Amino acid sequence: MNTSATHTNNQVVQNSGTFRAGDRVQLTGPKGRMNTIALIPGQGFHTHRGILSHDDIIGQPDGSVVTNNVGVEHLALRPLLSDFVMSMPRGAAIIYPKDAAQIVAQADIFPGATVVEAGVGSGALSLWLLRAIGPAGRLASFERREEFADVARDNVATFLGSDPQNWTITLGDLANTLPEVAAPQTVDRVVLDMLAPWECLEVVSEALKPGGVLLCYVATVTQLSRVAEAIRGTGMYTNPDSNETMIRGWHVEGLAVRPDHRMIGHTGFLITARRLAPGTVLPELKRRPSKTDFDDADVEAWTPGALGERNVSSKSMRKRARAASTSAGLSKARDLESPVEPQID
Repeated sequence: MNTSATHTNNQVVQNSGTFRAGDRVQLTGPKGRMNTIALIPGQGFHTHRGILSHDDIIGQPDGSVVTNNVGVEHLALRPLLSDFVMSMPRGAAIIYPKDAAQIVAQADIFPGATVVEAGVGSGALSLWLLRAIGPAGRLASFERREEFADVARDNVATFLGSDPQNWTITLGDLANTLPEVAAPQTVDRVVLDMLAPWECLEVVSEALKPGGVLLCYVATVTQLSRVAEAIRGTGMYTNPDSNETMIRGWHVEGLAVRPDHRMIGHTGFLITARRLAPGTVLPELKRRPSKTDFDDADVEAWTPGALGERNVSSKSMRKRARAASTSAGLSKARDLESPVEPQID
């Protein structure tokens, strides 16, 4: 059988082989434009240059070239996880693959780890974390908005084909709900993607094991400064390390080799620190003095209200939720046991 699959949480996630009804497929047209669709028997992919029948894709091997009704060719591939998260329905803004990869690396997410994530957003980072911890790990996600949690569940189910058994989403503020979910010193890693992560440091510090990693993803320099000083102020962590990731692609065609005109620049800052053992006092670093003091006016500028938060309209949120739910239903309905083999003449 020309298929390969990954076993995750007692489910089979097919990553290659022939396309089946319910699969998501990434179609690349002659000008390089990409579209991701879910395969539904009897339906078609409509463009201004013809219609491509879903039935012509179903049964074809991954990586095939298919032709629409007017002869226009499209390359058909299963989307990678990085492709999927960029095209899936969004409730909240996603963490880009470049940052997700660094989060997995810098937080040292390992197979079998117990990880806490807040907030869950649209489920993009949840997918990366679930892949990293494997079936033996546990991911506990927290989200304040129920509509975001619903979209995240459907996005994860769409990609995996079922609901992961080792993943939970708890509704509510992390500061109030984490003690109800995680006993003291039972969590290996904590990843915070929220407006004011400094408000949750007390409960996070109690849940983390000594030596565990805290990672915060923040968008602005004011948030970065505030959370760094808050981490230092607890006296419970190593000195925080901060960075950002930028990716610049290159155009390489024959002797025409140059940087791309566009690049993925700033999307957010990552700040990491490790939990000290209870009662441990971190040795002072010998460094030149700097102006690190701040007054009440600075703190006021750092508040969540001053930082601002983009809200998604109710109409847009309902539309995105319907799209995510439809994709999840199609993915869960796939026949994983009987993939359709390609016809060989």
